[in-house]
Amino acid sequence: MHINSKKIKIGILGYGNLGKGLALAVKQSPDMELIGIFTRRDPRQIAADYPVYSTDNILDFQEKIEVLVLCGGSLQDLPEQIIEMAPYFHTVDSFDTHAKIPEYFANVEAINNKHKTLSLISTGWDPGLFSLMRVLGKAVLPEGDSFTFWGKGLSQGHSDALRKVRGVKNGVQYTIPKPSALEAVRNGNKVIFDASDMHDRICYVVAENGADKAEIERNIKSMPHYFQPYTTTVYFISEEELEADHQAMPHGGTVIRTGKSALGEQQRLEFSLALESNPNFTASVLLAYARAIGKMGREGLHGTKTIFDIPIGYLSIHSPEILRKEYL
Repeated sequence: MHINSKKIKIGILGYGNLGKGLALAVKQSPDMELIGIFTRRDPRQIAADYPVYSTDNILDFQEKIEVLVLCGGSLQDLPEQIIEMAPYFHTVDSFDTHAKIPEYFANVEAINNKHKTLSLISTGWDPGLFSLMRVLGKAVLPEGDSFTFWGKGLSQGHSDALRKVRGVKNGVQYTIPKPSALEAVRNGNKVIFDASDMHDRICYVVAENGADKAEIERNIKSMPHYFQPYTTTVYFISEEELEADHQAMPHGGTVIRTGKSALGEQQRLEFSLALESNPNFTASVLLAYARAIGKMGREGLHGTKTIFDIPIGYLSIHSPEILRKEYL
């Protein structure tokens, strides 16, 4: 294995499912070194294979960490974390509220330009790898249509948003693609879909004692960017049921580009993911891009980047010479 002997030093901010997945991913990446995990909880109460510190002490590590991976949720955590951390660290995050990405980018760009830091935003598998496939599909099949299907699976971002609703003690959300829509696209049918035509959203909610379940359901279904305008079904269950039936975190999806060549031949480009663990896979994507940001940071670059701005060779542990020889 051809690896740069100087390891890229990273930190993890937040130790939920995504942060735990990142710590696991580091064990598969011999060119990366995890300096520490930073949490708002009491570090003494967290069992981990790496050092755990309070976020109150994170600035003490400014000269020790090359890339800080932000592992909060998109609804509330990441917009706050990026403002607090981007002045001091190169960062990578998975902000996934698609409609707000331009605004988020502009806010981060102002910080990076002022402080000469480097941030990669909205990385994962969607936005992230699926974003790349959408651009690739449009580039190689300029005359055609693109479709993205998510699921069947548990969405981390939507589940996080669900748990922020007043009266919700715990809960998860599953995204379900409609088979008829998927079949129509793969058959090359000329179709125009609204968002609600392609997916259903299924929520399993544990309500707090005494909470108004009807109000909870209304607030979930009316949440913009997450549940409205999708067909959303809310089931109220017990904590025991949630623990027994909804702890696995599978997910996946498909990006499809259909089109025709200049001579009229029908063409289809398709990219799919089938994941037994959504957070662990997302963490692996984040770590690969943390490697890229580490390399770019060493080159003295600064500014705000998206996945479209990162050369794919920067994701690899291998040198350009090895990539040309063994992968091209």
